[in-house]
Amino acid sequence: MFGFVVARQDALSEEELARYKQVYCGLCRRLGERYGQLSRLSLTYDMTFLTLLLQSLYEPEETGGVRGCAAHPVHRRAWSASEATDYAADMTVALMWHKCRDDWQDDHALRARAYEALLGGAYRQVRARYPRQCEAIERCMMDTARAEKLPDSGGAVCQAFGQLMGEVLVWREDVWSGALRQLGRWLGQFICLMDAAVDYDRDVKRGRYNAVQALGQTPESVRETLMVLIGRATEVFERLPLEKDLGLMRNILYAGVWQQYNSRRAGQEEREQA
Repeated sequence: MFGFVVARQDALSEEELARYKQVYCGLCRRLGERYGQLSRLSLTYDMTFLTLLLQSLYEPEETGGVRGCAAHPVHRRAWSASEATDYAADMTVALMWHKCRDDWQDDHALRARAYEALLGGAYRQVRARYPRQCEAIERCMMDTARAEKLPDSGGAVCQAFGQLMGEVLVWREDVWSGALRQLGRWLGQFICLMDAAVDYDRDVKRGRYNAVQALGQTPESVRETLMVLIGRATEVFERLPLEKDLGLMRNILYAGVWQQYNSRRAGQEEREQA
């Protein structure tokens, strides 16, 4: 369920786009430094949003620079990182390890099995550091596996992923934990339902579980539900005292999260007109 909480880059200013890439590169660097170069393969823009959110809320000191790397050996890239970046790197590892495990159990994908093994030591480190978050991820995976065997389980599956995201967004149990947990719960439910809507045709063709199908709906009919879920998420988001990178995060939550869904609809319309 990666790839939804991303910016609509063509709607960003040059400064916002540069900042977005800077934070993304910082997350990539931290992954490599903390867990080895292969951990960088788990990098996502979704966790870049988490970094932006926590940095704006908690205002930790950032460090940065301009350096080359294996992925970009010719053009040096600006990067920035903070304690929030370290936390996002840890959550990246935790989520990717479980995704690989789930992919292996569902499809027996050898690549997923191999990467799960490579991340095993890193995940044990993250779990020791953040047991609450990792236990929430593990609980979500078990709840989802049970729910998928039951009829009319789409809502339960989305709620389980919402619980997961609620705990992942909570870096520290403090004055902001309640709002972050709420934001994560609504955003997680949105991501789960959005993922099912985008993958609907492929899942149905392959006979795989799909939350939209389990709800007895179609990708088109769940649009209103998706709007309600992201609306509740943004309502919580707007109550947080955020200033730094606010425009960039609004781009992600108001436009970026819809890109795959809109692309799917556009493709379907083209096929119908052909």
